[in-house]
Amino acid sequence: MKNSENLQSYAVEKRVGEGAFAIVYLASVQESGERVAIKKAPIDKKYKNRELANLKLLGEHPNIVALKDAFYVVGQNEEVYINYVMEYMPDNLSDYLRNLKKQKQQLTQIQLQIITYQLLRGLAFIHGKGMAHRDIKPQNILIDGTTVKYCDFGSAKIISGGQINTSYLCSRHYRAPELIFGATDYSTSIDIWSLGCVFAELILLEPLFPGESSVDQLVEIMKVLGTPTAADIVEFNVSNTDFKFPQVKGHPWSKVFLKYKPDPQFIDLIKKMVTYQPQQRIKPFMALMHPFFNDLRELKNEEVPNKLWQFTPEEENIFGKQPLKHLMPSWWKGGR
Repeated sequence: MKNSENLQSYAVEKRVGEGAFAIVYLASVQESGERVAIKKAPIDKKYKNRELANLKLLGEHPNIVALKDAFYVVGQNEEVYINYVMEYMPDNLSDYLRNLKKQKQQLTQIQLQIITYQLLRGLAFIHGKGMAHRDIKPQNILIDGTTVKYCDFGSAKIISGGQINTSYLCSRHYRAPELIFGATDYSTSIDIWSLGCVFAELILLEPLFPGESSVDQLVEIMKVLGTPTAADIVEFNVSNTDFKFPQVKGHPWSKVFLKYKPDPQFIDLIKKMVTYQPQQRIKPFMALMHPFFNDLRELKNEEVPNKLWQFTPEEENIFGKQPLKHLMPSWWKGGR
């Protein structure tokens, strides 16, 4: 494969993943030997190069997969494919958790803190750019050791109030209730719901709400949160609010995680993310200040990477230096 922009050549080693719309290959840059992932996808006639535009808009962030390059090839039947050259990460969170379950292992408290902190930091940055990812799930989170990064920005979009958006997106198990109800004017808080479901899965090692259809998905949600109130449904911002549901009592979160006994502060964080009313869901930047991460900030050892506290100039622009200081450990004197 030849890159016309940087004039680099890529040697494909093997296919490492396949989705509904793309194939991912492990490759190496022939000039340097650097290993990269190449995601090959047909050009979508409706959305053109949405993912490329999204990745360029986001730029560099430690918890977003780095786009190194992009080039086009013409396949059979004259179909044009775009190839995204990205940093290579060996695993996705879905496979990682499946292996943990197979080995009957659990994440340690510190692993849980490091992973969830990075995911909130990455999401705060995405939302700070005015963008919703709209398809957060374990398969779209890459992992290497305890470093995690979001990938697959093909569904991502700049969200502003009053616009019409599709509600049929996001994988079912991670789909916010307002999307299930058909809302088309929604906010970035759909991602917070999805990420809260992922956080629960880090403990359960299986989906929190494993619905087999949209209706079944609502049933699974109601088993935990109870029946949504009329006020909840109004907040979903849907045109039809005349829904009739059986009255179901919610299940205490402590019982959802009963046999795992996670830190009560972690349960509290999930509870603040997975709640019916979109406006009530905690914002990702505020979630970084949650007491669940207090221990992490005071731990000064090699298990906690310094990069957690090394904020980028773009993060300083979005959030301000002073608010970022509140996230740093008292002992932290480092720069970038």
